[in-house]
Amino acid sequence: MKKIALIAASLAVFAAPALAAESKTVGNAPAEAKFSTVSKDEMFSSKLKGVNVVNQKDETVGEISDLAIKNNQVDALILSVGGFLGMGEHYVAVSPSSVNVRYDQKNDKWLASMNTTKDALKAAPEFKYPK
Repeated sequence: MKKIALIAASLAVFAAPALAAESKTVGNAPAEAKFSTVSKDEMFSSKLKGVNVVNQKDETVGEISDLAIKNNQVDALILSVGGFLGMGEHYVAVSPSSVNVRYDQKNDKWLASMNTTKDALKAAPEFKYPK
């Protein structure tokens, strides 16, 4: 969970200049930029996109397709569920606390799991991107 919060904070830092260019600033901005040190074991959102989510029976139930950020924190993981080769799939938003994301050092890859079934995710309310 700590690493997901770090991803959210990192994304907020990168999004700030783009948002600032489109809006008017009111108040006093800090005079100097603040920088962070990123260790090699931290999670990056780009590494999570496309990670299959498996259940307790090791069945693939979905795939992480996006992160929803709210108040500088990851508010939801957007999972692609159902479908085959992009046909018939839909998206659901799940709480980050319901997905266990971890790094497998032995195989040098990220893993995600949750306690659910493919049918439960297919029946969940569909997430649609705002226009």
